[in-house]
Amino acid sequence: MDKTRLNKIDRLIQKEMSDMFQKSVNSMNGTLVTVTSVTVSADLSIARIRLSIFPTERIEETMATIKNSTKALRFELGQRIRYQLRKVPELSFFIDDSLDYIENIDRLLGK
Repeated sequence: MDKTRLNKIDRLIQKEMSDMFQKSVNSMNGTLVTVTSVTVSADLSIARIRLSIFPTERIEETMATIKNSTKALRFELGQRIRYQLRKVPELSFFIDDSLDYIENIDRLLGK
């Protein structure tokens, strides 16, 4: 598939997933979930979604909640993008720890 089309699909899924997580802040006990990036496979079968979670103390429980509700999230995503995509990809979630890595490097350089 064309790289431009895949990038548009990546941005579309990122926007919709961000909106879904923003609206569910109350149900996640005040945990802020940010979608940092989305990568869709060439055949549109898998979407790899990287999340940044704040506060960092709740990463494990928040990821468990998200992974348990993957089917519901995929269904809601399908309802939102049904006119743009024919096939809704399977969702797989990962922690984006790049900010923690940068913070650690800054801390080490500051010594």
